[in-house]
Amino acid sequence: MKGPRGWVFRGVSVKAEPGALVTIEGPSGSGRTCLLLALTGRMRPTEGHAEVGGLPLPRKMAAVRRVSALGHVPGVSDLDPAFTVAEHLRERALLQRRFDASPRALLRRPAERAAASRARIEAALKAAGLDTAALPKGERTSIRDLERLEALRLSVALALIGEPRLLAVDDTDLKLSDADRAEAWSMLRSIAAGGTTVLAVCSEAPGNTITIRTTETEEGAADALAETGRA
Repeated sequence: MKGPRGWVFRGVSVKAEPGALVTIEGPSGSGRTCLLLALTGRMRPTEGHAEVGGLPLPRKMAAVRRVSALGHVPGVSDLDPAFTVAEHLRERALLQRRFDASPRALLRRPAERAAASRARIEAALKAAGLDTAALPKGERTSIRDLERLEALRLSVALALIGEPRLLAVDDTDLKLSDADRAEAWSMLRSIAAGGTTVLAVCSEAPGNTITIRTTETEEGAADALAETGRA
C-alpha cells in the first residue's frame, strides 16, 4: 500500500491455515494497522493480491468484510465511553440480527429472536473470557470504568457476536501489565483453537505464532517480513 509519503507497507508474504494466530509485530507508525485493515477488507491496497477464506482481495473486499470482524482498532471500532456494557452488547446483537439474519430467522417470534440473541451474546462473552457479573456494576458498568483488559475482552466479545471466520485486533498488548498481557494472549489463543483465525497487532509477539514484522525504512516507508512458528 502506497500513500502520499511513500509505502505504508510492502513485501508481505504469509500463509495461515484456519484457526491460526497471526501477529503483526512492529513499532507504531510502521504500517501495522493499515495491513490489518487491508487483510480484513477495510482498506484497499495499491498492488499485490491476497486471499482470505478463499475470497480474493481487493476484488472481493465486501465479501471479506462479511466474514471478518474487528475487535479493538483505535479510530475505527472504539467503544463509546458513554455506553454501558449492556448497551454495547444489545446494540451489536440488534445490528447483527437486522443485517445478517436469514429470512427464516426474521419470521421467528420476538421471544425466540431475543433468546437467540442472548445465546449469541453469552457465547461471545464466554469465548472472550469476560464475566460481566464480576464487573463493578455488572452489565450496567460504564465503558469508562472498565480496566484496559476488560475493555479488550468486551471489544473481542462484540466482534465474536457475528461469529466471524477472521478476528482482527489492534494494539493487543498496549498499556497492559505482564500478567494482563499473558491473559490477553491466552484469550486469543483459545479463540484461534476454536477455529477462528486471529490477526493481532502488537509491539512484541509471543512465541509460537505466525509473525509478520513491520519496520520503518530510512525513507519513512514500512517494509514487512513474515515468519512462521516463532516470534
